[in-house]
Amino acid sequence: MAGPATARPSSRPSVLRCLVVAVLLIVVLLGLAVLVFWLAVRPKPLEFTVDGARVRGFNVSGHALDAAFDLTLSAHNRNRRVSVYYDSLEVSVWLDEQSVAAAEAAPFHQPRRNVTTLVVAPAARGAPLLAAVEKSLKRERSGGWLGLEVRVRARIRLKVGAIKTRHYVLWAYCPSVIVRFAASAPAQEFNKVYCDVDI
Repeated sequence: MAGPATARPSSRPSVLRCLVVAVLLIVVLLGLAVLVFWLAVRPKPLEFTVDGARVRGFNVSGHALDAAFDLTLSAHNRNRRVSVYYDSLEVSVWLDEQSVAAAEAAPFHQPRRNVTTLVVAPAARGAPLLAAVEKSLKRERSGGWLGLEVRVRARIRLKVGAIKTRHYVLWAYCPSVIVRFAASAPAQEFNKVYCDVDI
């Protein structure tokens, strides 16, 4: 009478174990690569400021706005090893959460440790206004000033050495930009506004 058959140990657990170890090893190596890259590059956030703003041809009538907004903005890149490609950039003017004007700036490459000045002139031509916005604008105009928000939307790529990243969308929100009309203040009187930047 033959003895009981002995079962062969299955090779599946060892294959599964090797697979798990390989995946963990890849994750650890990728994490180390990201850490080394970050330590080498030490990326700093991009910054935007509104350095000047002026309004020309301001007219509110019939629930519509006509105006030209002369804006001077600065894009700050404080990084030592990262340059930025701005492939498209749009600047818009908002009044009480209502967009009234927009303009595009030409694409440009921003070198490392650089401040680039952008001059744009978004224009409102018969831009329709909500009744509450129209009332607020007339009140501000009678006080000799205008409060607006400037927003920047850009498609950017970052370059580190010879490596360029994929496209990212950069948003800059510049609240409480106060423009004084010439009759109430000298044209050069303007308080720089720092923007919140999100990528």
